[in-house]
Amino acid sequence: MTSVELVVVDGIDDPARPTGGNVYHRRLRDGLVAAGWDVRLHALAGNWPVPEPAAMAELRSILAAMPDGAAILIDGLIASAVPALLQPHARRLRIVVMMHMPLGLASPAGHLPAARRGEGAALAATHAVVTTSRWTRDRLLELYPLGPRRVFVVPPGVDAAGLAPGSRDGSRLLCVGTVAAHKGQDVLLTALSQLPDQHWRCDCVGMLDCEPDFVRKLMAQSAASGIEDRLSLLGPRVGAELDRLYDRADVLVVASRFEAYGMVISEALARGIPVIASSVGGIPEAMGLTRAGGRPGLLVPAQDPAALSAALRRWLSDGRLRASLRGLARQVRPTLARWEETAAVMAQVLTEIGSHPVEPVRSRGRMSVGQR
Repeated sequence: MTSVELVVVDGIDDPARPTGGNVYHRRLRDGLVAAGWDVRLHALAGNWPVPEPAAMAELRSILAAMPDGAAILIDGLIASAVPALLQPHARRLRIVVMMHMPLGLASPAGHLPAARRGEGAALAATHAVVTTSRWTRDRLLELYPLGPRRVFVVPPGVDAAGLAPGSRDGSRLLCVGTVAAHKGQDVLLTALSQLPDQHWRCDCVGMLDCEPDFVRKLMAQSAASGIEDRLSLLGPRVGAELDRLYDRADVLVVASRFEAYGMVISEALARGIPVIASSVGGIPEAMGLTRAGGRPGLLVPAQDPAALSAALRRWLSDGRLRASLRGLARQVRPTLARWEETAAVMAQVLTEIGSHPVEPVRSRGRMSVGQR
């Protein structure tokens, strides 16, 4: 099997929406095409995972038009919301869900039971599940009765990049990610407000239109804390613009409340930039270790501004610590997987799946490719 239907949320090629999911799907598509696969893209409009009737109708039509036995890679943000649309095709199509952050973990507390019921039903109708981290795989196996041999890990890759020179005082802080509550920029601002005696400047890069109320509160928080002249909300940046921001950064700060992986961590490490981040979800996995067991950054508890502030103070005030972490980041740098490897592992998964009869993921069939 060398053809696949790729079903994702619209925006995969939109430079104004450089989410981790969009980047992962785009690089996966491009990598599979470069490896000789026929990838047919279906980019769905709609407010997923709460789609409008028109979006549901579009997906229903797309699925119905696929030939028997076709392989379909579908974004978990879509699949988890539409179990009733997937179930009629469970024994006809090879449905593979790309699960970034499960709705059964990320939904508001009051919606969790319903989210888990729906997501569990959707995953039971699929042929396999792909996650971007071992952490996500483990959580899925805890939440749902899935066959372990059909849940695969295909981590994101990273592009080769030049070393960021870094400054002597380490004062250039960078935060990259959609400006939204789950990314914890409010936690970062609270932490920074506790460092009036330190020399620092922070650039926050990421979409500003996903949670407008949160952005407004963030701007008010910045002004009330007296740090607005040291903090910039730059909006989304891609390509050479983003490269320049990384190039002048000393440390990446990730204050997420939850995170399935953290692709920006790999992007920073590819440039030899250390990371200060929440110890949550797949972040420790993304940060990794050197061969000798050294960590190229500092981990702090999530949603703990005091702990994050203390870590930033250590970074800003301790030149030896900065030198040590930079050295560790440069050691990790050559071990990072490339996007070509991500596509190759996904191709292996699809090839393996194509060699088996079509049957839903609850089955305990034997598959081994891509498991960690």
